[in-house]
Amino acid sequence: MSAVWGKITAEEIVIPIKGVWLSGKHQTLLRGLSTDSRSIRVGELFWALKGEQYDGHDFVGKAIEGGAAGIVVQKDCWKSEDGINKIMASDVPNLAIITVNNTLEAFGDLARWWRKQHDVQLVAITGSAGKTTTKEMTASILELSQETLKNQGNFNNLIGLPLTLLKLNERYQRAVLEMGMNRPGEIARLTEIADPDVGMITNIGMVHLEGLGDLEGVARAKVELVEKLSSRGKVILNGDDERLVKKASIFRKETLLFGLGENNDVRAHRIKNLGKEGASFDLRYRGASWPVRTRVPGVQNVLNSLAAAAVCFTLNEPPENIIEGLARFEGIKGRFGVTVLPDGVTIVDDTYNANPLSLKAAFESLKALTSRGSRIIVALGEMLELGDATVHAHQEAGQRVAEIGAYHFLAIGDHAHDMTRGAVKAGMEKKHAEVVRTHTEMVKRIREEMREGDLVFLKASRRMALEKVAEGLKGHTDILGEMS
Repeated sequence: MSAVWGKITAEEIVIPIKGVWLSGKHQTLLRGLSTDSRSIRVGELFWALKGEQYDGHDFVGKAIEGGAAGIVVQKDCWKSEDGINKIMASDVPNLAIITVNNTLEAFGDLARWWRKQHDVQLVAITGSAGKTTTKEMTASILELSQETLKNQGNFNNLIGLPLTLLKLNERYQRAVLEMGMNRPGEIARLTEIADPDVGMITNIGMVHLEGLGDLEGVARAKVELVEKLSSRGKVILNGDDERLVKKASIFRKETLLFGLGENNDVRAHRIKNLGKEGASFDLRYRGASWPVRTRVPGVQNVLNSLAAAAVCFTLNEPPENIIEGLARFEGIKGRFGVTVLPDGVTIVDDTYNANPLSLKAAFESLKALTSRGSRIIVALGEMLELGDATVHAHQEAGQRVAEIGAYHFLAIGDHAHDMTRGAVKAGMEKKHAEVVRTHTEMVKRIREEMREGDLVFLKASRRMALEKVAEGLKGHTDILGEMS
């Protein structure tokens, strides 16, 4: 029988998480689970996670006040200095208290057990770029035929992915989960937790180099998904990425390839870039061909469409659903979103995140969005976690700005000067490559430079919060009246 919140008891989770029962009623019903004492609801289980910035054990009292039916705590965090249990002195005799050696590890164990209680087809998607869009496209297709669970926002790590899995219930027949990482071993652990039926890797690029060292390190970390996939699992890879295919091939698992090259199993033929309106192409698979029309611009989204189609072919989804699901997908905020302002200026908001691979793909798509006589204004923020490659990557970013013929370039962040130097070295006039210090200044300078028909492109790593600039330019926020 599937595990169901509201019917499952505290006692039932002890064995899956290798826990030790301390006190409370074994038959206490759990209505849900929360890791946040601020939003816990009556009857839920509070899970005390210990992170770099916070320790959930400090908020156990608040969780109990909020109506927690039970708590899971880490043994070494559970004792006070005098050796007395923190809560035992309180009048909470019915509270279920369970201890574990490590609450994060046990959290993953619970999610893995929960996943196995539900009969779902589960897809795991990772890669250096495109994984979120591919996940959303895949879900857009699968939702046409069956209830599909997907992780929201950045719920793709060792906390977010288990939280998503714990939402599985009898409604869902499928789940599409994005997996993120910034150090070796994380994808392996996420794969153990999720136990996917299908594992996809979109590509390999220069991301998280501080924790992974170089491209080989990134490749090794990503193909942990292939290594840990069960024998029944099916592998899907970007066949145009030679490094990825070679690295994954050592595990000798059945593999389906997607991409633009002729040797891929799932590929696009007769691609027609429709600029702001998206793209059209013929989708080819196993000798058959179907016309596809997408609403999201950018060549990179043709590749993302192929990736999503490859997943759905693997799950035996009807081609007509694949065509319809791709056609109805409208994109994701901050992911190469196109807005035309009343004054005729086009804003391309790609501010959700950035790395050298995704930046290169975005630049390749910009030209198709411009009309004759229009100019490109580029505003970039710093790309983070690039380790020893940081300076070179930012200089190269500036070089690419010059190579696409941008009229004006604004850069922000600790490595902004590296970007502008790269642009000038590649031929951009020095007066058109400038460093700004704040979001407010960036909005002001863009407004001063832009004119009717221009295209403004914005991109940066998530922590640079360049979406503030996008919102300021669109007039959704009065950024000039705020502190940046």
